[in-house]
Amino acid sequence: MITKTNFCQNELLLEPENTSFLSLFCLLCSFVLGEKSFVFWGKTCSYQNSKHEQRDKLQWLQFISLLVQKIFLLCRKPMALVGNTLEMWLNLLSNNGGFLMLPLTILRGRMVWPDRSSATFTSVMGNLDKRLELDKTIRHGNRSYNASLALMAAKLSYENEAFIRIIVKDRWHMEFLGFFNFYNEYHDRPSTPAFVLQDVTSDPNLIVVAFRGTGPFDARGWCTDVDISWHELEGIGKIHRGFMKALGLTKHGWSEEIERGLDKRYAYHTIRKMLRDNFHKNEKAKFILTGHSLGGALAILFVFVLILHEEVWLLMKLEGVYTFGQPRVGDKQFGEFMKTKLKKYNVKYLRYVYCNDMVPKLPYDDDNLFFNHFAPCLHYNSCYEGEIRQAETSHNYFSLSWAIPKYLIALWELIRSFIIPYMKGSDYREGWLMRLFMVIGLVIPGLPAHCLQDYNNSVRSRTLPKPVDLQL
Repeated sequence: MITKTNFCQNELLLEPENTSFLSLFCLLCSFVLGEKSFVFWGKTCSYQNSKHEQRDKLQWLQFISLLVQKIFLLCRKPMALVGNTLEMWLNLLSNNGGFLMLPLTILRGRMVWPDRSSATFTSVMGNLDKRLELDKTIRHGNRSYNASLALMAAKLSYENEAFIRIIVKDRWHMEFLGFFNFYNEYHDRPSTPAFVLQDVTSDPNLIVVAFRGTGPFDARGWCTDVDISWHELEGIGKIHRGFMKALGLTKHGWSEEIERGLDKRYAYHTIRKMLRDNFHKNEKAKFILTGHSLGGALAILFVFVLILHEEVWLLMKLEGVYTFGQPRVGDKQFGEFMKTKLKKYNVKYLRYVYCNDMVPKLPYDDDNLFFNHFAPCLHYNSCYEGEIRQAETSHNYFSLSWAIPKYLIALWELIRSFIIPYMKGSDYREGWLMRLFMVIGLVIPGLPAHCLQDYNNSVRSRTLPKPVDLQL
């Protein structure tokens, strides 16, 4: 199937839902037999004159990307069922006093059944790391304050609206400005949750926009992460299609304004309007953008669209972008474009990466053809010691040179989960669910490392060199 858009000069579009396994087999055979024709969906004009080895690599990566996406789509319902069942079971236990007390409450007829919309219902991500309080050792004006607040907001974004509202207002003593589930034209449904808060305890007030990332049982989210589809904008470069769609891209591109309805509210336009309205009321206020995983990609791409629309007033109020476990969002040309613009508007971009996390190594990184990170990272090893690096330990998750180390690190992380309270203190204690997830990490290393538990520990450790000097 050929998909066309009218706002970009070139594009690579992979459509797994419209791809049969027979087509995948043909694509694989053409690669194995050395055929130079492409069997995929989308425009390919920028590669017609590429070297054979580059075209072969592209063809192979298309096959891998489509195959993995097909597998995720086939497993979409089972993954959702497992995730929903696990969440209900975890909340059933917490609502009824734990595993030992549950039979007694059932016998007494007092069992409390979990309500997904209630302020007590906790997601799987929330159960993996139950810390909800802000780090009380960090005060306003401390160089780590905004990063710590951004991390906790990114973590809180995985919860429901009632839960977020209670934590923001009653525990953090801040203003809750709104929770949204934005429309995604790629999925043809609302699938981009985000929330906005205002830290009224800081001077000037700080607005935080937090985008939710990929949940552990969100098959469509993982499809987006492994997709290598892109749109190429003239003079800007190639940008990841799935992330832009989640932010509000339509078939007409990034319109300055868009008709908004309650059923189809797009992330970029809605949040931009909210920021404008708040800054008109409080001109001294600033804002930050944050997100974990896919949410981090949306945070930095939100800045890109502000730049595209020359929203100078908003860009001057942007204090910084804080991302955690963020995947790659564009190619080298896009990176150079963003570096130039971020310097021009003096926007701080802090990209946190924990040691073994697999997602910052996605999608595939290649010197000529594919996605690249365009900023240094604040990298933490498995002992939560931080340093500033130009790139991650290994560029690609499937790198052969990284095969043995990532399994050894996964084993150490499991061992560490039992001794970390004695190393770091009781605040770092890990529960049985996180340890179970780390056992899965022995099979899929880097998966549990993507959870916010390790990012929370990393930020709280505050072991980065002083001062933090991130030159784009």
